[in-house]
Amino acid sequence: MPVPNQFIVYVSDAPAAARFYGDLFDMEPVLETPGFIAFDLASGVQLALWSRAEVDLAATTIRTSELCLAVEGAPASVDALYESWKAKDVRVVAEPTDEGFGRTFVVADPDDNLIRVAPVD
Repeated sequence: MPVPNQFIVYVSDAPAAARFYGDLFDMEPVLETPGFIAFDLASGVQLALWSRAEVDLAATTIRTSELCLAVEGAPASVDALYESWKAKDVRVVAEPTDEGFGRTFVVADPDDNLIRVAPVD
């Protein structure tokens, strides 16, 4: 049975987005073209950044998905990562809060794609 193995995020500028994600997650691209850049996340799973001129990223589209980074050692690890990313001047959408599933916060990339940090289930 086929399983999803690549998560594509539309961005206005793939090289700029790659610098953002590379710095945020301390990773290097495995594939780079002018409009499409991919990172290996795990064996057989990639995050791809795709510049698409025909997609209006400035439109008032409601974002209905998030990338999620699930971390061990919460809540302390969630708070530590929040402070680390805040020091990088990442735009914070939601400061750390305690939800039913644990400590969490949300930041946005330069194109307003959401990135949530939460504890491992």
